[in-house]
Amino acid sequence: MRIFISSVQKEFAAERRALADYLSGDPLLRRFFDTFRFESDVSASDRRPDAIYLDEVRNCDLYLGLFGDDYGWENKDGLSTTHLEFNEAILLFGKQPQRFLITSEVKCAHFHGYEVAKPIPSYQVYKGTVFDLVDQAKDFVLSKIDLWVGTREHSTQVPTKYEIPQEVVAEAIVNAVVHRDYTSNASVQVMLFKDRLEIWNPGSLPPTLTLEKLRGPHASVPHNPLLAEPMYLTKYIERMGTGIRDMIHRCRKAGLPEPEIRLDGGSFVLTVHRPATGSATPSGPGQDRGGQLESRLESRLESALAAKVMLAIRPQPLGKAAIAPILGHKSVSGELHKQIKRMVNGGLIEPTIPEKPSSRLQKYRLTARGQALLAELEKPGGNA
Repeated sequence: MRIFISSVQKEFAAERRALADYLSGDPLLRRFFDTFRFESDVSASDRRPDAIYLDEVRNCDLYLGLFGDDYGWENKDGLSTTHLEFNEAILLFGKQPQRFLITSEVKCAHFHGYEVAKPIPSYQVYKGTVFDLVDQAKDFVLSKIDLWVGTREHSTQVPTKYEIPQEVVAEAIVNAVVHRDYTSNASVQVMLFKDRLEIWNPGSLPPTLTLEKLRGPHASVPHNPLLAEPMYLTKYIERMGTGIRDMIHRCRKAGLPEPEIRLDGGSFVLTVHRPATGSATPSGPGQDRGGQLESRLESRLESALAAKVMLAIRPQPLGKAAIAPILGHKSVSGELHKQIKRMVNGGLIEPTIPEKPSSRLQKYRLTARGQALLAELEKPGGNA
C-alpha cells in the first residue's frame, strides 16, 4: 500500500523524513508499505509541483497528514497547498469527510405536493465521500419515482423504464456535487415534488459561461477540477461539457419538457419535469396497464420502493443483488435491505431459504397475500 506523507509544510520536514525512514527501514513494514514524500520522490519535471503532489494524493492508499501553524503560500482563491491537499484526500477518501467539511453533505426530500411544506414525508441527509453522496442521492430519487416493469414477451430480460431517465437523475446529481462551491455554508439539496425534481447546489457559473451557453456546445470548466478528474476516471462524468445537453436530449427522447436551469440567490438550480400523468409507462397501445398497476400498488403500500420490489420479483424469485439493477441501483442499498425486511414482516414476500436468512443464495418471492393484492389491483377498475 502506498502512503502519502503530507508534503507541503516546511516546519515538519524533519518529522516527514524520520517517518519515511522508519517505514522503509523496518523489515516488516517495508514489505507492505511504500511511501511518497515530495522532497525526495519528485525529480525534475515540466509539470507544476502542486499538480504532481495532488496526483499523488489521488493515487495513494493511505493519507498521513501532519498539520501545524505554517500553511505557506496561498493561491488566488486564498487556499494554501496544504488546504488543497487536505480537501483532496478528505472528499475523495475520508471515512467521515463531514467532520471537517460540514456542508459537503447532500440533503434529499420528497414532497407529495408542489411546494416545500411540512410535514416532509421523506427526508434524508447523506454523508460520505463524493462517490457515496452521488450514489445515495440517486438511489433516493429512483426509489420515489415511478418505474414501469414490463414482461418477458419479447426477451428473457424484463424491460424497465423510469418516468425520468435514470441517466438524467444521475447526471444532475453528479453535476451538483462536483461543481458546487465547497467554501459555501449551504449544502446540495435534492427535492422531489409531484410535478418536478429540483436540485440546488451552492455556487455560480465561471465567467466564461452563461446559462444559454450551457445548453449548447461549450468547453468543460469544472469548478473543482481535483474532484472532476477522479469522477471522470471512475466514469461518473464525461468531462466534455456535454452534461446539460445530454440531459436535454434524454428528456426529449422520453417525452419530457427540457430541463430548466437558473441562478437563484447564490445557488445553481436545475429543474427536471416529471410526466403529467406521474407514470413511467411507455406510450403505445396496451402498454399503460403496468404503470396503472404500479400507481395503484404504490398508493396501497405507501411506498414506491415496495411496489417496485413486488413487480420486480413477480415473474420469478430474485435475490437482492438481482433486484437492485432492475430498480436502477448500482448496488444493494441500505434502504433496499430495510424495505425487503419490512415486506417480509408484512407478509407480502417471503424468502426461498427461510432457514438460512443470510445465505448468498437467498431469493424472495411473492406470498399468497402479495399475489392476491396484485390480482385485486389488476382487475378493471381495481381500487387502491
